[in-house]
Amino acid sequence: MVPLFEFLRENPLILLFILVGVGMIFGHIKVRGISLGAAAVLFFAVFMSAYAQHHGVDNMVVPHLMGSFGLIIFAFCIGITSGPNFFNAIKTSGGPIIAVLISYIVAAIAGVALGRTLGLNFSEIAGTFAGAITNTPALEASAPNGNEHMLAQATVGYSIAYLYGVIGMIIFATLALSYGKHDKDRPATIANRTVRVEREDHPHIGDIYQRHAETVTFSRLRRGEEGPISKPNMSDALEVGDLVTVVGPTDAVNKVVQELGHSSSHSLLSDRSYLDFRRITLSDPEQAGKTIAELNMGDRFGATISRVRRGDIDMVGSPDLVLQQGDRLRIVAPTSRMKEITSFLGDSARGLSSINPVALGIGIALGIALGAIPFGAFKLGSAAGALIIGLFMGKVGRIGNVVVSMPFTSCQVLSEFGLLIFLAQAGTNAGLQISVAFADGAWWKMLVVGFVITTLVGAGIYIAMRWFVKMGGTKTAGLLGGAQTQPAVLAYANARTNLDARVALGYAMIYPVAMVAKILIAKVIGTMAL
Repeated sequence: MVPLFEFLRENPLILLFILVGVGMIFGHIKVRGISLGAAAVLFFAVFMSAYAQHHGVDNMVVPHLMGSFGLIIFAFCIGITSGPNFFNAIKTSGGPIIAVLISYIVAAIAGVALGRTLGLNFSEIAGTFAGAITNTPALEASAPNGNEHMLAQATVGYSIAYLYGVIGMIIFATLALSYGKHDKDRPATIANRTVRVEREDHPHIGDIYQRHAETVTFSRLRRGEEGPISKPNMSDALEVGDLVTVVGPTDAVNKVVQELGHSSSHSLLSDRSYLDFRRITLSDPEQAGKTIAELNMGDRFGATISRVRRGDIDMVGSPDLVLQQGDRLRIVAPTSRMKEITSFLGDSARGLSSINPVALGIGIALGIALGAIPFGAFKLGSAAGALIIGLFMGKVGRIGNVVVSMPFTSCQVLSEFGLLIFLAQAGTNAGLQISVAFADGAWWKMLVVGFVITTLVGAGIYIAMRWFVKMGGTKTAGLLGGAQTQPAVLAYANARTNLDARVALGYAMIYPVAMVAKILIAKVIGTMAL
């Protein structure tokens, strides 16, 4: 083994990709549906580096610059994808956000107090905090000014605390799901009915819409038996014999049917001669970064964007939603205009894979510069700076004629690749310190501190959501995954609820805010070491 370790020490690029490739073999192994994922690369790198050192081969590490590069890419792309939700969450989810932030702060204070009592230094405590709340960018932030020795100490704490960080939050998600069986916020079943109008007083669609608290929509209208199908407007008055398609919660739709007439056996959805619907990929950079309202699809084509699919998430096509390259838009429009609409939006697979080098290069450069600005003795660091710039660019979408966002799919690929590079580098550096932690007994202290931090965060959020915010258990389970920025918790809750939409809603509500908050708290703890 010694010749192999010496070869890898002299060839860090080969070492890097072996750690990534072999580590992810272990990362894909599932136990009761749960896998380590990318974190397996970190553990494998720790093992390989420590094992090489045990055989007398020191400094078998991935260079620090490679790790910094990977983490900056990861943080920037996370910012791009989280930008729209981040600022919206701040405006609309104040109660849950405050509760989560308080939980973080209380857990951090308790972790620092306990850690110092047990004799841990601030770098070890900061790394343990990052592992306990399973947040890799926070690990990098825990080392002041990128100090490699402090980062190695922090990574040991991260590695020891990480496993319970996942398992512990799954326990709290299970508790949330246990009372989620009695949730009162279950989403209503959506119905789609065609109604034959029998009223003779010419009711306006807009009046019906307002009377039912804007919970139903009208997607299609046919005048008479053989008339063309059109997209109804709020100002349209309904005539006897008209066929109109109503979409909304089942109870509301049933009331509209009773109010207007009776259900018809004719389905306007099946007749696509006049009005069609399809998914179209937004790939034209000229249209990316605009809101749905700015596309003006109604006046331009007589069309409506009813839904937007970004990655695996469906979003309502609200007028103020900023569109990204690679979004798949559900378009309802006259059949004769579909070809024009397709050309206007692009509908090319390239929209899913373009990395937008202008946004990537300039954004990351600005992020690194922001991270280097001193605020007294405090610096954000490159990763946090890149994250903040990414959040801003993801939110605005474009500046003038320049698209500053990136396709969701591209961001997902780049962020995962960057994360794997950083974990490999951090793991090899931690491997040099792990034997010291076990030799002087520091490992059990990190384990205890990590247990306390994870438990305080999980219990604090669970108690606040259940008894103060009054959030349903199913949504709380997703929020716990988002607060932990832990996909394994999200996957667990999804599996237990058969992909209930409330899980994803809770996760997305808090995830971007949690990401930023954890980095800043870890940065503060790490700075105490100076």
